[in-house]
Amino acid sequence: MKIQADANRGGRLFDEWPERYDQWFETPIGQLVREYETELLHELLDPRPGDFLLDVGCGTGIFTGSILSSGAEVVGLDISIPMVARAQSRYHHERFIPLAGDMLTLPFASGSFDKVYSMTALEFVVNAQAAIAELERVTRAGGVIFMSTLNRLSPWAERRLKAGDEGHELFQSMVFRSPAEIKRLIPPGAKLKTAIHFQKNEDPVRARQIEARSQAENSETGAFLAVSWTKSH
Repeated sequence: MKIQADANRGGRLFDEWPERYDQWFETPIGQLVREYETELLHELLDPRPGDFLLDVGCGTGIFTGSILSSGAEVVGLDISIPMVARAQSRYHHERFIPLAGDMLTLPFASGSFDKVYSMTALEFVVNAQAAIAELERVTRAGGVIFMSTLNRLSPWAERRLKAGDEGHELFQSMVFRSPAEIKRLIPPGAKLKTAIHFQKNEDPVRARQIEARSQAENSETGAFLAVSWTKSH
């Protein structure tokens, strides 16, 4: 399937980011962030062979590869055509269908997917309730919805807020939410966990120690705030 140029102009905020985005995840601390976030994605989403999944806000496909490796088929949607084009070039031999579009108006029939996940895209949406409603709409009854966002309680969010105040266009567009705020938007009984309790400039060895301790304590202050639940009907 070809990428469709139907994403709205909001995608321009991300159009110049594909190279820098991928390069950051190749740094020592970026690799560690990717590892922990991927672990939590798999724990809460549980992708399996034969699953038909939607990756909402797939970006360059950084987190798509491990889902494809599980044997699932993935439709990757992103508002930025350059971002999803990078994902397409990365997985052109895989069970991956790239599409440009807006998470507030997903171009799919209700109940189209076994599971739906969205990695750190919600912070770019003002109307979070509408975005979550769309994730649920396109998930079949009994399917799983996974969603993650940047935790308002984390220093990572504080740094981005400061950068936004100083004129950084991308960070000016972000809305950060706390675990309590997210809980009010999702069904009772949904699973909620956080990861990335270390800082961006932390030594990777010490970062692993910090992460192990914080996860053992079930801390809700990690930068990566993830939730999942099963669609009841």
